[in-house]
Amino acid sequence: MHDDQIEIEPVGPVRGTIRPPGSKSITNRALVCAALANGRSELHGALASEDTHVMIDSLQRLGIEVIQDSRHETLTVAGCGGQLPADRAELFVANSGTTIRFLTALVASGVGHYRLDGIERMRQRPIGDLLDALSQLGPTCVSESGNGCPPVRIDTPGLLGGHARVAGDISSQYLSGLLMAAPNAQQAVTIEVDGELVSKPYIDITLQVMAAFGVQVERDGYATFRSDAPQPYQAREYRIEPDASAASYFWGAAAVTGGRVTVEGLSRDALQGDVAFCDVLARMGCEVDFQSDSITVTGKPMRGIEVDMNAISDTVQTLAAVALFAEGATTVTGVAHNRHKETDRIGDLARELRRLGAEVEEREDGLRIIPATLRPAEIETYNDHRMAMSLALVGLKSPGVVIKNPACTQKTYPDFFSDLEHLVGA
Repeated sequence: MHDDQIEIEPVGPVRGTIRPPGSKSITNRALVCAALANGRSELHGALASEDTHVMIDSLQRLGIEVIQDSRHETLTVAGCGGQLPADRAELFVANSGTTIRFLTALVASGVGHYRLDGIERMRQRPIGDLLDALSQLGPTCVSESGNGCPPVRIDTPGLLGGHARVAGDISSQYLSGLLMAAPNAQQAVTIEVDGELVSKPYIDITLQVMAAFGVQVERDGYATFRSDAPQPYQAREYRIEPDASAASYFWGAAAVTGGRVTVEGLSRDALQGDVAFCDVLARMGCEVDFQSDSITVTGKPMRGIEVDMNAISDTVQTLAAVALFAEGATTVTGVAHNRHKETDRIGDLARELRRLGAEVEEREDGLRIIPATLRPAEIETYNDHRMAMSLALVGLKSPGVVIKNPACTQKTYPDFFSDLEHLVGA
C-alpha cells in the first residue's frame, strides 16, 4: 500500500466477525443534543473521524467543552443549557454535510453572528432550503455566494418560534437540523415538509436521539412536526451503536466472496435504517441471520434485482459493487439526491463501474448495472469515502483493482483498510 493508492488482493471466501466503529450519524446527533443539554453528558462508543472531529472543533469554538477519550471511545460534553457561550464564531466543517447542516440550525438558535464554511466541494453542496426555513423563524440566514451553497452567514436573535416549511427532496439533514434546534426556540415550532422526504430512517434516528436526551416531538408521519419550546435537553450517559453504513462493506464482502461475516453490535431493531441493506442482499440470494446483538450474512449465488434505495441511499455504492457479481442486471431507483453528496454518487459511480468493465445505464434517480467480464482498473474516489470503501470490495474477487486516495476514508472510517485486511486474513 502506498499513501496515494492501495491494490486490493483477491481472496477466498471471507469468514470472520467484526465490530465497526460508532455511527457517524448518531455521534453527531448526540453531540448536538448533549451540547444544548443541561449538565454533563458522556457519549460511549463515539466515532473518531474527520466528520466528528470537525463537529467537535466547531462546538468548542462555540464555547462548549468537549473532552475526548479516544482510548475508551468516549466523549464528555458540558452542555450549555441552550445558551451558546460564543456570540461570534467562524466554523470550518471540511466536507461534512451533517456538521454544516446541524450546526447552521444550532447557531441560529443562539444569539449572535456566525459563519460556516468548508472545502471546495462543500461550497457546491446545497443548503439554501435550510437557510430559507430558518429565516422563517427569525434569524437572517444567507449564502454568501448567493447560490444557495456555503459559505453561510447567520445573524440571529435566536429562534423566535412559529411555523416553517422545509424542502424534503434534497437532504433529510435539513429537517434533522431544524428538529434538534427547535426545542431551543423561544416559542413552539411547527415544521412542515414540502414535497417527498428522502432518507426517512434518518429522521427516525434524530427523533430517537432527541428522546434519549429528554425531548419529545409531536409528528404527523413525515409531513409535519411540532416541538414545544423552550424545552431543555437533559444530560445523560448515552451509548452509540456501530455504524450500519460501514457495516454494509463487510456484509458486502461476504456476498462478493461467498463467505460468511458477522457484524456485532447491530440487530434488526438498530436505530439505523441501513441495516435494511441486509434485506436487499437476501433478495439477491444471500442468507441473513438476525440475532439480538449481531447480523450475519452468508454469500450465495446472487441474481440481479430492482430496488428503490431512497431510504438507504448511503449503501448504493456497496450494492453496486455486489451487483457486479450477480446473475443479470440490478436496477437502483429513488436516489436522485445522491448527486448532491460528497461527489455525484450516480454519475461518478457509473463512470468507475464502466472503468471496471461493467455496462451501466445512468438515470436521473439511479442506475442500471449489467455485469460483464471485469478488468483491472485504477479507481478514482473523488475524495469520497464511500467510493473507496465500496469499490474495494470488487478487488476481493477480481484482480488488479487499485483504489486511489485511500486516505479519504478518514472522513468516517480511518481504520477501514486495516480492518478489512484483518477480516480477510482471519
